[in-house]
Amino acid sequence: MSALARYFNHYNIKVAGYDKTSSGLTDELQNEGINIHFDESVEQLKKELASHSKEKVLVVYTPAVPIDHEEYIFLKNEGYQIKKRAEVLGEITQHFKTIAIAGTHGKTTTSSLMAHIIKQAGYNCYAFLGGITKNYNTNLLLGNDEVRDNTFLVVEADEYDRSFLTLHPDYAVITSVDADHLDIYENENYMHDSYKLFSQQLKKDGFLLVKKNVDNTLQLQGNRHTYDVSLNADYCAQDVKIKNDQYFFDFVSKNIELKGISLGIPGKHNVENSVAAIAIALQIGIDSDTIVNALSSFKGVKRRFDIRFKSKELVYIDDYAHHPEELKAFISSVRGLFPNKKISGIFQPHLFTRTRDFADEFASSLELLDELFLMDIYPAREKPIPNINSEMLLNKVKLNDKEIVKKENLLDVIRSKKIEVLLTMGAGDIDQFCDPIEQLLST
Repeated sequence: MSALARYFNHYNIKVAGYDKTSSGLTDELQNEGINIHFDESVEQLKKELASHSKEKVLVVYTPAVPIDHEEYIFLKNEGYQIKKRAEVLGEITQHFKTIAIAGTHGKTTTSSLMAHIIKQAGYNCYAFLGGITKNYNTNLLLGNDEVRDNTFLVVEADEYDRSFLTLHPDYAVITSVDADHLDIYENENYMHDSYKLFSQQLKKDGFLLVKKNVDNTLQLQGNRHTYDVSLNADYCAQDVKIKNDQYFFDFVSKNIELKGISLGIPGKHNVENSVAAIAIALQIGIDSDTIVNALSSFKGVKRRFDIRFKSKELVYIDDYAHHPEELKAFISSVRGLFPNKKISGIFQPHLFTRTRDFADEFASSLELLDELFLMDIYPAREKPIPNINSEMLLNKVKLNDKEIVKKENLLDVIRSKKIEVLLTMGAGDIDQFCDPIEQLLST
């Protein structure tokens, strides 16, 4: 939503909006001239709209906003033009050669890396990203409107509420199809059907790239290409090594091999994301030297394996991981980098339904830690569900060192512990603690 707000604001269209809580991102948007309010207030909304005719107002909303939201009800009853975020994004993409990255995990890093490679190649690049890229310190990249040759738009294809079915990309990637959003999809098969439909959204003669095990799961028909790290695929990584906390690998395909690639960000799952980005970059005509240089200069995305502090004594890494498979990949990658250190993790579960649906899987992933500090569930758009809470989840985790930690006590608990490697994980408001934790550990 913030990238869309920035997009319209860039073109001198007046933008205002509502968010549930303030954050560093909303502070940035306000500094850019976008008026944001945080109280659910129809009166505030009326004041905002008073100087604009109804015909000239477009209301864009995300399904994260509940349908009983007072402002949403008012706008709907008053007959304002209302469109979902995905619908608006779909309309924008119609004007560009679009590269869409879909998947339960890996979308943000893969799309950010893809955009970085295109930018480094000197191509004209626009991008709507789900995180703040460290190379550009934004989630929106804007190209030159006067240029049409070698112009690409990179966008994350969001599976939530089947949002990605508004897109008709020229190039598409599916990174993973692990079950998620079962409050919307009801079951895994229905979600898989949605991904199959997305694969059919590709423009004629488009290029579809699918992770090998995803292709095995979906049993897609028609022309597609596969990628992987450990499985035999059309595009794959081989000889993956860690040297001085840095990943190196060889990229292998039928037509080309790239040896000794240095990846600027850690994590084996990011090697996998890189393979997908390399494959698409080659497909759109970027030369191998540019690709290799771009991979080594990529600084990553905030809240994606984000190393906030590192010294000989301790390390602090923050990650957006909020699904069991994401937690498993993240913690395992940290273990690979620091095999002899104690790994402590602070996890804030996101959504009551997700915690309920994957409680056993969450417990299994969290058991990869040596020490767990579990926060209360972040509700986001949901109402509480009886007996679904952090205590329930904690009881399932088979660790000796585990405890529930309240927000108000979090820093004191960290201060009292012997920390070697500390992880913060979650998609709620845990990010508001990143700066205070970094300050605490670095002093």
